[in-house]
Amino acid sequence: MIASISGKALSIEEGSVVIEVGGLGVLVHIPTNLNVNIKTGDNLFLHTYLVVRQDALTLYGFNTAEARDFFILLLGVNGVGPRLALAILSVMDPDAIRRAVFNEQPEVFGRVPGVGKRTAQKILIHLQDRIKSVEGLLPVPEVSEADREVVNALTSLGYSLVEAQTAVQSLPLDTPEDLETRLRLALQYFGK
Repeated sequence: MIASISGKALSIEEGSVVIEVGGLGVLVHIPTNLNVNIKTGDNLFLHTYLVVRQDALTLYGFNTAEARDFFILLLGVNGVGPRLALAILSVMDPDAIRRAVFNEQPEVFGRVPGVGKRTAQKILIHLQDRIKSVEGLLPVPEVSEADREVVNALTSLGYSLVEAQTAVQSLPLDTPEDLETRLRLALQYFGK
């Protein structure tokens, strides 16, 4: 088992990075939200999980051990393979997954491309007894209907759920409630 990897980023592509380790370039698949923070030449440390198949050895990397542990938990769900588990962690962080499970909200998983209603329900049922409590998590702030619409608009434009929620949370408190203004300001957040 390869539990972690450390080295210099040689090349970066959508959802993967090649890390130089002892003269070898090791391809590591990562959540797409990590690509934003990695630049060629950066020294990286990733917590990893090696998936062994009959025809391939594939290494998956995460910035925290908790994200790796959630990846492993998601692999235990019938119908969820490594690609789909990685897609879920590209859109949702472990806290968002934990909240969705404890609030019994399969529709949150349904926002991930490739996750249908049945798979979302399977994920929810599988994780209910396997993850720790939500104690210590910050409470989810009340979200207005306008903010929900802004989040839906941003996710339909290709931003992850975490990115969209962060942009909405960055809006000034005195921002008008109309959708157009809130969406415009949320998009400006990404332009910074």
